[in-house]
This record gives sequence, structure tokens and C-alpha cells, in this order.
Amino acid sequence: MISDLGDHLGYWMRTVSNAVSLRFARQVETEGATVAEWVFLRRLYDAGAITPAALTERMGMTKGAISKLADRLVEKQLVERGEMARGQRGQRLALTRAGRALVPRLAALADRNDADFFDVLAPAERDELGRLLRKIAAGRNLTEIPID
Repeated sequence: MISDLGDHLGYWMRTVSNAVSLRFARQVETEGATVAEWVFLRRLYDAGAITPAALTERMGMTKGAISKLADRLVEKQLVERGEMARGQRGQRLALTRAGRALVPRLAALADRNDADFFDVLAPAERDELGRLLRKIAAGRNLTEIPID
């Protein structure tokens, strides 16, 4: 006898993940961004000015992917490139005023999306789900940031 699809936790995780992710992607598109751009902007929001190499490390992406995202966001005037402070080598990336203003709007969409999907859980259940998912990610050394 073979197992049913519904017997697999991965099936249910993928079902929920796809729905949450697709809805969020559609919401950020209304603000002129993609999910990958949102993640990039959010990291820059916390970091201030940062080198592309440091951002590559923090996001677990390739240099090429970071460069392409940076190019798109510079074109959208949400990110600016510049030189590092005196005495430091290399290029820096930082949010423009428009980029800094966009991040809280996108964060509110992310918060609302989470609330809409996970409000079927009691607060303790939601905390437990988060704890369990973080435990799985840590146990499997899943450090790459999901952007799709």
C-alpha cells in the first residue's frame, strides 16, 4: 500500500506555503515590487549602507543575483550605489528616501498576510508552529532566504 498525499507533512506545508506566498507576491506587486525585492529592501532597511558582498552573505544568494536585484532597485530609484566611507574599500548599497518609505508599507502587507492566513490558530499554536518551523530550518541548516 502506498501512502496518500495527505499523509505527508511536506504536502500540507507546500499547500499552505504556496497560498501564503502567492497572495503576498500579488500584494507586493501592487506596490511595484517583487518578493525578492522586498527581502532585499528589508535587509537594507536594517543594515543601512552595506557592501554587496555582505548582503550576499546575509541573504544566502549569489553575487550575480544580488547584482541583478540591486540593478533593478537602482533603476526603480529605491536603492542607491555609492562608495564606502573614507578608509573603507568597495561599493555600498543603501536605500533611497523612496526605498526607506516603501519598506514599512511592504512590512504591513507581510504582517496582514500572515495574520489573514494564520488567524485560524490560537496565539499559542501560532507560536508553537513558528518554533517548530525554526527548529526544522536550524536542524537542516536551511539558511538561504526564500524569495520565490
